[in-house]
Amino acid sequence: MSRAGIVSVVGKPNAGKSTLLNRIIGQKLSITSAKPQSTRDQIIGIRTEGDQQMVIVDTPGLLDPRYALQRAMRAAAQRALDDADVILYLADARDGVPPPLEEAAQLGTPPRAPVLTVLNKIDTLAPALRAALPGGRQDLMAISALTGEGVDALMQAVAEQLPESPFLYPEDEIGTQPLRFFAGELIRETALEQLQDEVPYSVACAVEEFREDRSPVYIRAVIYVERESQKGILIGHRGARIRDIGRAARGKIEKFIDAPVYLDLRVKVLANWRRNAQALRRFGYTLPKE
Repeated sequence: MSRAGIVSVVGKPNAGKSTLLNRIIGQKLSITSAKPQSTRDQIIGIRTEGDQQMVIVDTPGLLDPRYALQRAMRAAAQRALDDADVILYLADARDGVPPPLEEAAQLGTPPRAPVLTVLNKIDTLAPALRAALPGGRQDLMAISALTGEGVDALMQAVAEQLPESPFLYPEDEIGTQPLRFFAGELIRETALEQLQDEVPYSVACAVEEFREDRSPVYIRAVIYVERESQKGILIGHRGARIRDIGRAARGKIEKFIDAPVYLDLRVKVLANWRRNAQALRRFGYTLPKE
């Protein structure tokens, strides 16, 4: 009998959730950044091996929301907890064993799915600190999503928790979002890499046209910011920065879709979009009911 289920990866911002998803799938699906809160919605990857299929859900970091975008992010993480068959509760090993998930996620009751607490980034620990990690607990594992250390053992532990079920997706699929979604995320990731301070958190990307029937593939995208001053920073002196972002993003997209790309990239201001419910819905975010 085959086994299949939803494996939700949750934890604080910058715990390494996106890196773990990419490691499990073996391909970059979720953008990564040293800046926290880079993942804003659920990213879904599919790992099928033998008679087992894991639908891995990367989620925004668990945080106390201060504005509408963060409320949408937290709601995405909580939906993933509700839908999960197995939960991977990821934490930075340098911070020690985290508080129980129901406390971190402010849940009224413990989640129904089994929880594996995963201490990530053990590659950053000194030998003495690694030796001091707690052992002997079946619900606690230590890994490095960056190097892959401990990930095979983690996958084995997850597989043992999967319910008996037919596969949820075709065996050859590795993701559920369309290519235009990933193109927008790669553009946003490139902007995060090249921008400093508060500007990255004000950046959204909308792919307005994606023409796979052309060669090169034609992509028209808009990077939105909240203020005119941010627009000036993003464009740079005589357009130098936006050209750099465009070149780097185009290279990433070409690698992802394995085809040449013409990227038509613009910058626009949408005032206070992170706090505007209508704007958030336009960008595809789902806000929780008040």
